[in-house]
Amino acid sequence: MEPFHRESWDPRDGEMSERRLRRAMELEGYEVAVYAYRPGTVFDGHAHAEEKCDAVVEGTPRIEIERGPAFDLRAGDRLYLPAGTRHRAEVIGSATVISLDGTRR
Repeated sequence: MEPFHRESWDPRDGEMSERRLRRAMELEGYEVAVYAYRPGTVFDGHAHAEEKCDAVVEGTPRIEIERGPAFDLRAGDRLYLPAGTRHRAEVIGSATVISLDGTRR
């Protein structure tokens, strides 16, 4: 498996909600913050010093791994990125993205 990977919400865990998604991330050891990004928002290439988990509550962000794949995430998706993974992100489509940003130190 790649050091980065996507997981989608499992319907057997009940209906996906911000609260349930946040709780799942916290149980995995992440500190979680909520952000809203308007359509057209772009984050140029960067990396984080800590392990990250980005989860989507609403909207469609695209996260492109440098020298790797691009992921178009949907509601309930989580993307795990090891510390130091260079990537860029943008909001695609016309909906605002509501994202849970998880950091594990």
